[in-house]
Amino acid sequence: MHTPQELGHKISVIRKQKQLSQEELARILGISRTAVTQIESGKRNLSALELFTLSQALAFSLDMFVSTSPIDKNALKEVVLPQEELRVSVPEMNLNKFKQVLLYVLEKCAGKPNVGETVLYKLLYFADFNYYEIYETHLSGAQYKKLPFGPVPHQTDFILSQLAENGEIQRIKVEYHGFPQTRFIPLVRPDLTQLTAAETEILDQTIERFADWSAKAISDYSHKDLPWKATRDGDWIDYELAFYREAPFSARIYDEEPEER
Repeated sequence: MHTPQELGHKISVIRKQKQLSQEELARILGISRTAVTQIESGKRNLSALELFTLSQALAFSLDMFVSTSPIDKNALKEVVLPQEELRVSVPEMNLNKFKQVLLYVLEKCAGKPNVGETVLYKLLYFADFNYYEIYETHLSGAQYKKLPFGPVPHQTDFILSQLAENGEIQRIKVEYHGFPQTRFIPLVRPDLTQLTAAETEILDQTIERFADWSAKAISDYSHKDLPWKATRDGDWIDYELAFYREAPFSARIYDEEPEER
């Protein structure tokens, strides 16, 4: 691991190679020039989120920052991952697969009165991002947007309406703890041939961990997850951000005791 001084020197070298002044980098990052000076001199520690933001701003992989190998200044401009090695972080929606995932989650949570739209969307989010973090490929194929109440999967309203029209689910309006809630009752079983054992395992783990949480608790928790924090309001959440999570959010180092809800 780098010392703060070594990391700061590496950031300085890369910034200069990119022909950026400290003031320009500060403007990109939304921090003061003094803060950039402190970072480069090793007097200011960086969080995982700040380090990721720096890697994005300087257009280099996070591995370049954390590697203890010395920087080859002549090779910096050539450091580009080959196209064929890149993971596909933007999912391709498979409508039938997403429907089966929805039906699976709804069937497992059918008897839980707290599972309305908000909890459902967060269960899907954590399952999708946990699966991507572990297997580096997509589960449901959904894209998620950063909205005020947490990550929301794209086109879910349309898909749920289609399932309701087809008689596969029933949409009901209820009141839960004094607040209006929309719930979905599955009327058919999911086609398990469309889901792999690894996919159902991640779905089951996510449901076991979060399905009893309130809408507020799971929304607040999702706001602390790095993919959410590193995304601008209204933007799509990049699946690649899952690889920079830390405990208790990382699917690879699950905390046995979730936060108090």
